[in-house]
Amino acid sequence: MKSIKRKYRILVLSDLGKSASTTLRSTVGLAKMINGDITVFHVKKPSEIVNRENQLSAMRTINDKHTEVDREIKDLTKPLSDELGMKIKYSFAFGNVKNELSAFFEKSRPDIIVLGKRKSKPFKLLGDSITEFVLNHFDGVVMIASDKDCLVENKEITLSTLNSSEPTFNLAFADELMKHSLKPLKSFKIVKNSRLEKNLSKTTDTETIEYIFEQNDSAIKKISNYLSKNSINVLSIDRTQKEKNRADDLTETDISSVIGKIDVTFLVSGKQKYNAVKHK
Repeated sequence: MKSIKRKYRILVLSDLGKSASTTLRSTVGLAKMINGDITVFHVKKPSEIVNRENQLSAMRTINDKHTEVDREIKDLTKPLSDELGMKIKYSFAFGNVKNELSAFFEKSRPDIIVLGKRKSKPFKLLGDSITEFVLNHFDGVVMIASDKDCLVENKEITLSTLNSSEPTFNLAFADELMKHSLKPLKSFKIVKNSRLEKNLSKTTDTETIEYIFEQNDSAIKKISNYLSKNSINVLSIDRTQKEKNRADDLTETDISSVIGKIDVTFLVSGKQKYNAVKHK
């Protein structure tokens, strides 16, 4: 009997802004690579709907806004659904953004959450508090999509990993993703002491090249320059819990810094270790 391929639940959190279409297009590309099911979710804050009005007027405004938001999301999802041949579900809510997100996470139980990448602001590691909220409160995989280079089903991606605890990377759908990736895979590690470099593996398998950088103020910039020069468009970051005092550990602050400073699509692993097999 033929086994049924797992379907990954992908949740796109969208502000319906300028980059929403690009983010959703990349999500469709990912979904087709790994066999995913897509739902778009949008939250509208009450302050964006009702100002100082009487109750009857407020109810009328809410009803009008409900119709407006529904039409706006349809205008986003239907053209891409028709063009790319992918069913895209959607939902939206009015209320406190973080409360509504938490409730929807619990209800939909996604495997992957997708966000659009925001431009980093001065003195801020992440340009968007919602990104921080998701990374802190969601234990699964998070994709932060670049607005420059969409993931496309029939176009191979150029994949790299950062802080990976295994020769491959700690994603449940790694095998599916590798089928659409150019070889060899580039693996980057930032170590706290370059003298420990000799104790870290330089080669993993015939399809992976590993690069090791000493942790300092220029490490992220060096990696960013390398990614740009070699047209690498997807960077996978491992945030699983590791043994204490490992040379290749990155803190949550380190991960936030990387996301804020490098303009590629990120795949951030879940917090729990995934026991993947080696790619063949």
